[in-house]
Amino acid sequence: MCHVIVTCRSMLWTLLSIVVAFAELIAFMSADWLIGKAKPGNSEGMDNGMGGSLEPFRPTLGIYGRCIRLSHMKSSMPDTLCGPYAENFNEIASGFWQATAIFLAAGIMILSAVAFVSVFTMCVQSIMKKSIFNVCGLLQGIAGLFLILGLILYPAGWGCQKAIDYCGHYASAYKLGDCSLGWAFYTAIGGTVLTFICAVFSAQAEIATSSDKVQEEIEEGKSLICLL
Repeated sequence: MCHVIVTCRSMLWTLLSIVVAFAELIAFMSADWLIGKAKPGNSEGMDNGMGGSLEPFRPTLGIYGRCIRLSHMKSSMPDTLCGPYAENFNEIASGFWQATAIFLAAGIMILSAVAFVSVFTMCVQSIMKKSIFNVCGLLQGIAGLFLILGLILYPAGWGCQKAIDYCGHYASAYKLGDCSLGWAFYTAIGGTVLTFICAVFSAQAEIATSSDKVQEEIEEGKSLICLL
């Protein structure tokens, strides 16, 4: 008989697992890892059609994507173009960023799998006599290690030519030059911290779903068990 067990701790762990997976995925896909040095609002330094000059634009650079501003001869208002600068894996600007992409992708795949499984932990708490919460917590810890490796290697690629084009000639490994870090980098760090919190909290979810109160509810024949 299937017992649906819902507790505050198990639901919180499930929600955090889903949020972490989405946060890391969004950060990985974003071009806002590095914010380049400010450039004139249009390439010719001309006034726009309203009579005022355009605000300086700061291009952004991600692991495999970038956002730049394009000026058109027929229009005084330039367009912002965002998309991948690398058409394939080998075109990623730095070998360190290629390694970062591999480690982050591996971590995100694990986190996505855990997030998917976590939804079903309300109905299935163990498989092959192993607690799903403990297994998922272990996988989240492994994913966290992959994420840490990726984030450590990422600044080593700041000395590549692509980064120098955005950040100036003073940019080098672990030195930003004229760039600043974007929200995507901080999101990836925050997601990594939450990943380890989820890994630890999975033990609390396991304790909550196997408590004496839950066992008493099961013995009473209840199929839906909800404990605050």
